[in-house]
Amino acid sequence: MNSEELIRLSESHSAHNYHPLPVVISSADGAWVTDVEGKRYLDCLAGYSSLNFGHGNPAILAAAREQLDRLTLTSRAFYHDRFAEFATGLSELCGKDMVLPMNTGAEAVETAIKVARKWGYEVKGVAPGQANIVVMEDNFHGRTTTIVGFSTDPESRDGFGPFSPGFRVVKYGSAEAIREAIDENTVAVLLEPIQGEAGVLVPPDGYLAAVREICTDNNVLFVADEIQSGLGRTGETFACDHERVVPDMYVLGKALGGGVVPVSAVVANADVMGVIGPGQHGSTFGGNPLACAVGDAVIGLLRTGEYQARARELGAFLHARLAELGPGVAAVRGRGLWAGIDIDPSLGTGRQISEALLRHGVLVKDTHGSTIRLAPPLVVSRDDLAWAVDQLSAVLREARA
Repeated sequence: MNSEELIRLSESHSAHNYHPLPVVISSADGAWVTDVEGKRYLDCLAGYSSLNFGHGNPAILAAAREQLDRLTLTSRAFYHDRFAEFATGLSELCGKDMVLPMNTGAEAVETAIKVARKWGYEVKGVAPGQANIVVMEDNFHGRTTTIVGFSTDPESRDGFGPFSPGFRVVKYGSAEAIREAIDENTVAVLLEPIQGEAGVLVPPDGYLAAVREICTDNNVLFVADEIQSGLGRTGETFACDHERVVPDMYVLGKALGGGVVPVSAVVANADVMGVIGPGQHGSTFGGNPLACAVGDAVIGLLRTGEYQARARELGAFLHARLAELGPGVAAVRGRGLWAGIDIDPSLGTGRQISEALLRHGVLVKDTHGSTIRLAPPLVVSRDDLAWAVDQLSAVLREARA
């Protein structure tokens, strides 16, 4: 079947919870994908950072293939021979004691919320049922009912209540707003070091360090959602590393699964994670052998520092080229190989610009009106990045004409 027929069948027989661009991808390699008609596109979204190491990364695929032939699932009712290596490696990568593995990013965020609340009751001494967590405006932590309950995006939130109480929403980028929201029942501050879905919003310099200080002073856990920003995307292993800040909990996902299987985790020290006992949290597939084999391969790639260095160097090149675009671009934000580009609304919506880039052979995704996001795999070449920016420049010229 051709693209048109496949799209028609997809729209007829699946829920319309996404609005994909009209392209049907059938194969991929590195930073490039190919549709069913054989046309190639440069992937500048990388599965929202799930494909940091590229499509079909040889080391990740080799680990997955080897594990597929041996063992894929036991459930956590038993130990398996890949778990210890994965848990130890991820703990060491994060500089923490303990890992609680899950599958999706949203599950990991839910896990972090549960751990923080339980820590608040058992360690901090918060009265039962009174714990609160400070969260940020314009956050995106997933789409479960608990999480959308503290979203400020009407599209994510409207029609899904009633919502779980216990969250206080404050302005992102304002450390003082966090300080004012904390009281004796606050157990955690949950934030994205860089807000991806909101348009790759980078907070002011010193913000993360100030949040760390406020949390320490008030005996509150600092929970960093590094699901999109972590594992090399910004030029460091974690976005928090840019301010040499260490949170109490890392929430990880997306790239941890290497674009092969869903793998997520919460990582913390024993004085925090130790509050969780048998039967209090879990997942049948969380920490399964295949996930651990893939996750361990990802950890191995990050240990070398090669991908972090590529994101730093190519990110500097990308942002320099984006700064030259001129008319049609209202603002550019980002860090490493991650950019949010605000297009002049008079030239079109983010969706329209994304569709125009699709015709030029570049895949991106819009968000919040006239903003588009660039997040290519970290294996992308300098020449390919330059070509992608050239295509954006051409699209903007066409829109101005």
